Amino acid sequence: MLRHTGKKRSYKHNLRLAVLLCFTAGMVNAAGLFAFAVLTTNVTGHAALLAQKLASGDFRAARMVALWLLLFLAGAFFSSIFSGKTGPFRRWGYVIPILCEMIILILVGTFGHTYDQSILQTEYFAGSLLFAMGMQNALVSTISGYVVRTTHLTGMFTDLGIDLHSVLFHPHQHNTDVRKKIVLRLVIIFFFLGGGIAGGYAFLRLSYYTFYLPAGVLVIALFYDLFRVRLRKMVRRMQTPATT
Repeated sequence: MLRHTGKKRSYKHNLRLAVLLCFTAGMVNAAGLFAFAVLTTNVTGHAALLAQKLASGDFRAARMVALWLLLFLAGAFFSSIFSGKTGPFRRWGYVIPILCEMIILILVGTFGHTYDQSILQTEYFAGSLLFAMGMQNALVSTISGYVVRTTHLTGMFTDLGIDLHSVLFHPHQHNTDVRKKIVLRLVIIFFFLGGGIAGGYAFLRLSYYTFYLPAGVLVIALFYDLFRVRLRKMVRRMQTPATT
């Protein structure tokens, strides 16, 4: 799901990736909105908010929103440093970005109760989540070959509309491939929404400890491939004596 890139990557790998990390992004987005009144995956909305603050002369708030945009960008840049590496450790480049995201979520969950709704604390709590989501989105995009995006749905709805038109009005042109794309886009949309519902529901009951939940999902994603590799090696070792 995370190790395979390029020609080694299959449609199933992208589906698994979409299920786990879109669900994670949805949880973080909803929990961040409940906790800090900030959408932590919505860069387009923040760009519009920045323009509105600048136009109205609220430069203090504009500086804060601009910082969030830069932090999302910085997260994507930081993730790409590792996920884009070549050499013998390229397949494991995803580990550091995911570990960093987990640490950020755990820290927000641990210290979130100290949030006093001040501008300064809003900056670094919401900003840290935007940095984490920038890392995740860049990582998933790079691994999947820019097929899966986990933190926004605008492009997904656009592409879904195009694919639905292709299936309905051109049913004999690459029908199988288009249907696979539709299924993948629907998985991304529904699991992002499902994660948002779960994140909002959990925050009403667990408060800031909700951020531990997406961190737990990341643990599953991080060790999923590792356990599969070890299991395959064990099976091969058990089968080797029987075949010799």
